[in-house]
Amino acid sequence: MNPPKIILPIIVISQFCCTSFWFAGNSVMNNLLIDFNLSSSALGHLTSSVQFGFITGTLVFSILTIADRFSPSKVFFICAILGAIFNAGLIWEGNNFISLFSLRFLTGFFLSGIYPIGMKITTDYYDKGLGISLGLLVGASVLGTAFPHLLKGLSASFPWNSVVLCTSVLAILGGFLMFTLVPDGSYRKQSMSLDLSACFNLFKNKNFRTAAFGYFGHLWELYAFWTFLPIIIVTYTNIHSLTDINTSLLSAIVIGIGGFACVASGFLAQSFGTKKVAFSALLLSCSCCLLSPFIFSINNEYLFFAFLLFWGIVVIADSPLFSTLVAQNTQAERKGTALTIVNCIGFSITIVSIQLLNIMLDMTNSNSIYAILAIGPILGLIALSRNNIKV
Repeated sequence: MNPPKIILPIIVISQFCCTSFWFAGNSVMNNLLIDFNLSSSALGHLTSSVQFGFITGTLVFSILTIADRFSPSKVFFICAILGAIFNAGLIWEGNNFISLFSLRFLTGFFLSGIYPIGMKITTDYYDKGLGISLGLLVGASVLGTAFPHLLKGLSASFPWNSVVLCTSVLAILGGFLMFTLVPDGSYRKQSMSLDLSACFNLFKNKNFRTAAFGYFGHLWELYAFWTFLPIIIVTYTNIHSLTDINTSLLSAIVIGIGGFACVASGFLAQSFGTKKVAFSALLLSCSCCLLSPFIFSINNEYLFFAFLLFWGIVVIADSPLFSTLVAQNTQAERKGTALTIVNCIGFSITIVSIQLLNIMLDMTNSNSIYAILAIGPILGLIALSRNNIKV
């Protein structure tokens, strides 16, 4: 039975709205540094606090199998409201580093009931064409991630707190749409009992492990690239004395173009196979990591921008495909838990790569540090090449 045509657009719109506050702090980071007298290292710490909150939340959600025992649309709605509240807390004038860290942590915690739960809702409605559906969903998340940068880049005359408030309002809207218009899907199989070992038993499945390890390698690179993208742009403009570059706008474009790449990869997977397209994207993004030290010496801003755009495409194109592989190699009643625990471990890895780059940035002025982002893709490629998992 095909779901109503309105379902997928509503899920996609809701996901876009509710993930818009994920990088809201990063988009106004310079303002936070100035207004609250923070050190330059706060960029990595505050970004990692969101990731750490997300990891904690996904661990709690997966151990308690919340996505499989309760209506995912209701979970999505509650987390959207709470996440919006803590995100809006950034504008409080009495904030300091500790309060900002705590607010971003709590925002990340409730994002764990949005990003993987949105994927769970999608798998409850779609079996055939799941790669395309998840491509649209992850694409919406990517655009949501880029949206605060776009707002900041286009609204220089507006106070920075308007960017934060806008993302919170969007999250409330997205949660309301999901709750009121998206009931439980026909493919949903509810888990009736609490099984605290369920998320760990998933890794006994070899095909699941392979899909998960590929996803982990992808995430090592992805969020570190997104986090340090503004720094990469600023570094290049300083080297080549370019003063008319809108860093926020360019960051939004580079991140946002990945949303369309997610959709395209879903369609490509229909013709060439999910694993093959995921492997190709991961290989290309790995190549970008290895080439990154050399792009700073290119005295051609258009070539530099083109490289970043290409990296922005391939760095995320495999994300919905790995989620598809995870869902296809998991029992129906455990899909929510599977997607959540994979996100939990994967985003734990992002903290390591972000903090490693943060430390290296403080220790050296060398632009070769971004080559370490290739470590994850290399390991992911090795995992995928060793097993012919279901596509």
